[in-house]
Amino acid sequence: MTASSLTHRDRAVLRAVADGRCEISGSALLVDGLCCADQFAGLRLRTAGLISTRPGPAALTSAGYEVLSAA
Repeated sequence: MTASSLTHRDRAVLRAVADGRCEISGSALLVDGLCCADQFAGLRLRTAGLISTRPGPAALTSAGYEVLSAA
């Protein structure tokens, strides 16, 4: 996934992860304690290798930082 292929929502989710506002719980991505409105955004970003895949606080991967800074 490249910066140009990110949707506005993808960039917003990546910024929320970078700000420490997200958590991975099972297959769901929680933002500020609530399920992300786009139920596929977390899966899409995890599959692309931009955010961590383990349960707990979500974190950007090095690829996630690169894509976010280029966006």
